[in-house]
Amino acid sequence: MAKKSSQYICQECGSVSQKWQGKCPDCGAWNSIIEEAINDNTSFYASKVNKLNNNQIQFFDINQEIAEQTRINSYYQELNQVLGGGFVPGSAVLIGGDPGIGKSTLLLQITAKLSSHNHKVIYVSGEESASQITLRAKRLNINNSGLKLLTATNLDLILNKVKDEQLDFLIIDSIQTVFLEAIGSAPGTVSQVRACSHELIRLAKERNITLILVGHVTKEGQIAGPKVLEHMVDTVLYFEGESSYQYRLLRSVKNRFGSINEIGVFEMHGSGLIEVTNPSSLFIGERSQNISGSSIYAGIEGTRPIFAEIQALVAPTFMATPRRAVVGWDNNRLAMIIAVLATRFGLNLTDKELYLNVMSGLKISEPAMDLSAAAALISAATNQPIIENSVFIGEVGLSGEVRTVQHLETRVKESVKLGFKNIITPKFTKDNELRDTLTKQQIQLHEIKHIKQLKQIIFS
Repeated sequence: MAKKSSQYICQECGSVSQKWQGKCPDCGAWNSIIEEAINDNTSFYASKVNKLNNNQIQFFDINQEIAEQTRINSYYQELNQVLGGGFVPGSAVLIGGDPGIGKSTLLLQITAKLSSHNHKVIYVSGEESASQITLRAKRLNINNSGLKLLTATNLDLILNKVKDEQLDFLIIDSIQTVFLEAIGSAPGTVSQVRACSHELIRLAKERNITLILVGHVTKEGQIAGPKVLEHMVDTVLYFEGESSYQYRLLRSVKNRFGSINEIGVFEMHGSGLIEVTNPSSLFIGERSQNISGSSIYAGIEGTRPIFAEIQALVAPTFMATPRRAVVGWDNNRLAMIIAVLATRFGLNLTDKELYLNVMSGLKISEPAMDLSAAAALISAATNQPIIENSVFIGEVGLSGEVRTVQHLETRVKESVKLGFKNIITPKFTKDNELRDTLTKQQIQLHEIKHIKQLKQIIFS
């Protein structure tokens, strides 16, 4: 029986099928399975293994004192925040984001900063020509002769070119455009992405080079290619934002050397990306006072307090099914808050159109926004503005109880720093220093147990 020379691989999840199918049996994606040639790459990897000998590796005792590697400063405070203090030598970082969001701009600015501080950097672009990158550099006012640029897609040639270089950083833009000749499939396929990533990460670990890979994203917002790619790298960052807003968020979803869900905030200008070192004051700085349907939410992204304005609108409807629209928050949580307000608070909104918007293009997933959303809906439905300088923190349960959230004391302290005079929270234990601060600055801390208590506080 003839040996099969091809197989069918899902480009979304990497699962292998023996025949073509319209729908992937593993991840359920439609029209994602394509035929790829089966490569006998045993000799490809075996040739590398045969060249090794036992003297090239050694055992380490876990108790042995090993010098801790110093992190490399990125010279961007926001990026250092996301990475956990800077780049770790020998690590692999994957950055994903929508087309045109600013990934290449961010990396070009970072590499220019690094090379200007005597770090050896090679920027490999498989998407743009040298002249196109030069035009981008001029727009960003980058004039750095120390930055080495390489435009190529053949990974064999790239590795051969950089093997004799004394590198600190290697940037590949993007991993979906490079290919290995030994893999008989098109660039961007699961086989190519997996094999190319393996070779690049191996190089980074062996030579202690910081590797930065740019990854395309699917229409669902996930990094394209096999999921194993995210497992192979040390850090996964998403560069996100709305095209209608100038703000961009760099978010960590995986970090072996720091905490996850950290965010860095940048602002897009004609001359490039500029750091926003105090995003909370920026996001809530333009809010209107004495307007119904507006509340302030004290959030936490990773370890960083982030404040945002929540706006709600309640309008009459003539349709049988009123519209519910939410931007920047979970639609299911909005439905839950509406039901709790109707049952536990006595505010029936079932015959109204409801709109909820997290301003400045932010996307919030934590339940600590429940209380702020409820306050905004109550204010919008009654057409009464919330008392000035108020901030809301708390999760709302189905029985209407207001529950505590993580990092509650940190949120309260940040609220004090930003000048809020009315802080509405669940019950929590305060240290003496915080009590003294609240007393001295005449700040009202309203600790509530049930959502019914909101009405007596927010309109007083």
